[in-house]
Amino acid sequence: METIKRSIKLPDHKTFFLFGPRQTGKSTLLREKIKGKKSLIYDLLDSENFRRLNARPELLRAELAAALLKGPVTHVMIDEIQRVPALLNEVHSLIETHKDICFALSGSSARKLKRSHANMLGGRAWTFHLYPLTCQELGKHFDLARTLGFGTLPAVYLAQDNADRIEILKSYVDTYIREEIEVEAQLRNIGTFLRFLPMVASENGAQINFLNIAREISTSHNTVRAYYQILEDTLLGFFLYPFTKSVRKKIARHPKFYLFDCGIVRAILKKTSAPMIEESEEFGRAFEHFLICEIQRINEYLRLDLDISFFRTESGSEVDCVLQFPSGEIWAIEIKSTINPSSSHCSGLRSFHEHYPKAQCFLACRTPRAVQVGCFIALPWQELLDKIAEKKTLDREARNEIQRYDEIVREAGIKAQL
Repeated sequence: METIKRSIKLPDHKTFFLFGPRQTGKSTLLREKIKGKKSLIYDLLDSENFRRLNARPELLRAELAAALLKGPVTHVMIDEIQRVPALLNEVHSLIETHKDICFALSGSSARKLKRSHANMLGGRAWTFHLYPLTCQELGKHFDLARTLGFGTLPAVYLAQDNADRIEILKSYVDTYIREEIEVEAQLRNIGTFLRFLPMVASENGAQINFLNIAREISTSHNTVRAYYQILEDTLLGFFLYPFTKSVRKKIARHPKFYLFDCGIVRAILKKTSAPMIEESEEFGRAFEHFLICEIQRINEYLRLDLDISFFRTESGSEVDCVLQFPSGEIWAIEIKSTINPSSSHCSGLRSFHEHYPKAQCFLACRTPRAVQVGCFIALPWQELLDKIAEKKTLDREARNEIQRYDEIVREAGIKAQL
């Protein structure tokens, strides 16, 4: 398979953080970014680099000075920066004295940096997030069944066969999620956390009842909340809050939680060796999870600034995804894995439309082409993702049109004064 081009756009001449879960391709992306450029590379997973820079962070400054004696340096890459947070003080100082050098700083957890009160460079560095592969990045190599069954972590998706995918996912869960989270979060009772993980996977995409989960694993609801926060801080998942125009009410209600990849859910539940049956409940939930993750990744990569939430009434009517654009425009998206959409799939949209009649409502499914379903449109899921991505272009064009109009009005006003 040819090299896969990632959708994320990283700056060429601006210092930045690139955060993302392990094995999403951060190191590969950064090395490709600085390929052919005069650079220094520090991999803090390398034991030697870690030991010497952890003992003496000032070595970064000294080694850069030595490199500059031999010629200009355009980039300094530091991989897994959270392992030596003290290096950020050196980076801060070097940014001030070497404004022509771009520092590319990657990490799999912002939690350790926050906990150690690390220097986050005070706005001098932009922040980006990298996720597993998207359907757009995979292009003609995208396979929905493989994605729902094994996820799109590069090493997993691009493996030779399913046997390899199963082993890679098993290793990821056993060695990273379980062992490294214990170290990263300094958990005192890893046994409780290991009982918690399968609960997270089984409740993936459902509203969280912290008290119920706490009873299941014999701990307090505050501990459960803290565990979820650890998963979010280590970029292994994200919250989705109920749609409401009141920020206070949004935070007060039960959120949903999604792990960052479909394959990770199945690996935690030890289901990767079982076939994913079409039209099953598991298939439907995995399809919803996949599309929510794709929307999140589009939002991040295109810098759309979407507010992503879900809608649920007290009577139980629900819409899987609600997008609120910076312009105030609202899209309600119901996600179904069906190939043959019908009005029975639109009950949540009908409820949402009653509350918010000006919102655009869509049913995203596996239909081969768009079809009218009652007063709503059912779209192929690929087309729905394209429509979201196109909003960036449309919004930019709208801003340009407003700017042109303002210039015309301003020019007319000047002429009138003359």
